[in-house]
Amino acid sequence: MKIIADLHTHTIASGHAYSTINELASAASQLGLKAIATTDHGPALPGGPHRYHFCAMRFIPRYIGGVRIFRGVEANILDAKGTLDLEQELLEQLEFVMAGFHENCGYCGKDVDGNTEILLKVMANPRVKCISHPGNPIFPIHYETIVKAAVDTGTALEINNSSLSLSRIGSIGNCTEVARLCAKHGAPIMLGSDAHIAQGVGVFDDALRLVTEAGISEEQVMNADYPRLLSFLGLPE
Repeated sequence: MKIIADLHTHTIASGHAYSTINELASAASQLGLKAIATTDHGPALPGGPHRYHFCAMRFIPRYIGGVRIFRGVEANILDAKGTLDLEQELLEQLEFVMAGFHENCGYCGKDVDGNTEILLKVMANPRVKCISHPGNPIFPIHYETIVKAAVDTGTALEINNSSLSLSRIGSIGNCTEVARLCAKHGAPIMLGSDAHIAQGVGVFDDALRLVTEAGISEEQVMNADYPRLLSFLGLPE
């Protein structure tokens, strides 16, 4: 299986990342990736960009160095209602919206039932195409419920490579369970590097190993085929 696009990358606009869009695109081009999504954090995360950053994404070229740039966001879940930190009208203007739980963004629930219900509300939003790092142990969820909802709503669940090596300690067992259930139910997934520097773009080794061992089919991986990815996102070439 070959991953052709990295749908989880951060630029210096996130406040805690270290490369520009041009640097990320250059790294992707060198690796032969067809596309990347810029998914800087929404404005609720400390140090994150103002909402104007996302309003002005029309200035980003569709292609940089031959790499398709999807203008996106990693939105933060703010409360028990599943509110995101960019309004729906602005989400409609972006090409790729992923959303997930993050600390210090207003919501800090530890209840498995509550977290699950909130995530179901988020997944019901048709603009949200992917749930970022659902294996995060800080925000436990009922995995089978979420995987079944991914099938029903057509929302991809991310297998986050960084969760398996650099971030969110304690995620490996949860990510393994997510992958197992995705294989069982045929849920759509995406592999993301969660790159915070250009050298991290396209690094999927641990995530690829996990999905392979889980028996996930290539057809389930939205960013393993470019036409499939464009169709999933509802975007033209």
